[in-house]
Amino acid sequence: MKKIILFAAMAFFTISASAQVKIGYVNFTELVQLMPEADSARSQMSASAKEADDMYQSMVDEFNSKYQEYDQKKASWTSAIRENKEKELNEISGRIQEFQQSIQQELNQQQNTLFAPIYQKAQDAVRNLAKAKGVTVLLDLSSAIYFDPDNTVDLTQEARKALSIKDGRTLESLQQELAARQQAQQQ
Repeated sequence: MKKIILFAAMAFFTISASAQVKIGYVNFTELVQLMPEADSARSQMSASAKEADDMYQSMVDEFNSKYQEYDQKKASWTSAIRENKEKELNEISGRIQEFQQSIQQELNQQQNTLFAPIYQKAQDAVRNLAKAKGVTVLLDLSSAIYFDPDNTVDLTQEARKALSIKDGRTLESLQQELAARQQAQQQ
């Protein structure tokens, strides 16, 4: 019995020693944000948000116009007209609040719908790359608390190539691009 236990222990240590764990990492957040598909999704989101803002502003303008008329003429109106106008203002205000709530939910849902295939494509590319490199554990750099870069494999650059991310494009350059677009739209 002692021989069997000793043999099992030796076999376990031999298998453990030969089973090397290869750890890799990528900056997944950076990859997703810099993908060309993310640019397209952001453009669609921006167009939808602008459309929503225009609709919201139109509703607010309608309310302000009717309120201004109410404020100027309320003294000369009969109580029935005044009550009717107040009811109309309350209805417009309610529609504005409902619109704000529903459009925010719709925009969040649209963002999730647009980015889901982007996340999936990035995950698939990173997973395939890790398998090809023999990586058994893959960490996301943005959520890792600590790892030793000397004992891990950085797959970020190879993942960037696999995902068609242009060389030299960074999160900082993306932020500058987005700021420039926003500034151009405001002018």
